[in-house]
Amino acid sequence: MDKPKIIAVVGATASGKTALGVEIAKMFGGEVVSADSIQVYKGLDIASAKPTAEEMQGIPHHLIDFLERDVTFSVSDYVTLANEKIRDILSRGKLPVIVGGTGLYIDSLLDNVKFSEAGSDEEYRAELYRTAQEKGNEFLHEMLRQTDPETAETIHMNNVVRVVRALEVFHITGRKFSELKAESRLAESPYNSLIIGIGYHDRQKLYDRINSRVDIMLDSGLVGEAYDLWRSSPMKTAGNAIGYKELIPYFEKLMPLDECIDRIKQETRRYAKRQLTWFRKNTRISWIFLDEFNKKNEIYEKCQKTIENYFNV
Repeated sequence: MDKPKIIAVVGATASGKTALGVEIAKMFGGEVVSADSIQVYKGLDIASAKPTAEEMQGIPHHLIDFLERDVTFSVSDYVTLANEKIRDILSRGKLPVIVGGTGLYIDSLLDNVKFSEAGSDEEYRAELYRTAQEKGNEFLHEMLRQTDPETAETIHMNNVVRVVRALEVFHITGRKFSELKAESRLAESPYNSLIIGIGYHDRQKLYDRINSRVDIMLDSGLVGEAYDLWRSSPMKTAGNAIGYKELIPYFEKLMPLDECIDRIKQETRRYAKRQLTWFRKNTRISWIFLDEFNKKNEIYEKCQKTIENYFNV
């Protein structure tokens, strides 16, 4: 039996994934499944660049704005929910279009990664979080590097939740998270998937888009949203969101606002660079470079031809 077809649109933050995903869904009768680790949270609208109703253009979007901010959301949780949404979309004769920049989510979903039933050790996990608070994220990340350098290479030191989980798995099983992950990829993917990556030959054009997006976020009320977030209950995964944590020194009267804004832009550019590094390792991605085109309709035509050629439709 033929595997069901799905399309993924990937790329760095601010590259234009949302708009392209919507256009593809309109062309081929699809619905969008988000692959963004921050857009899942309620109330984190501006800095996470959640698509507005206008941007969605009537296309249903899934796995956005459904989780309370103090809930930890793992890649395993994402894969489970995304598979459920994909099955639902396919059952209605629609095309699933996965759109996002969280590379681990995309790869784990499309590569059919089976996550270890390692269980948990709440006491050890709490100890690791205390270590991060007392000695810093870099110290905790170095602990992971000593036990599992392969996994440490794929996780940024500020992503404490994932660093803790990798250390916890090693503590429980005595095996590297990277080894378990590699074994889990032996299962064949249930999907016939095409991955379209969007980028720019000239990296500065992406960085200019990022700087412009941050300015738009500020005009849209980013500081107020971040302040409300800061005053509310402590967060877990959501607390790592760029655009929120950089404003805390301003709220605590430790740094002027303009310096915090510069830091947001800098951290977003760094994040985009890490995203591109991740995606470029994936040889399956069909890249479309937006600075090769003069008009949006030319980009959409290129995507349409790429999709039709891949699926022979």
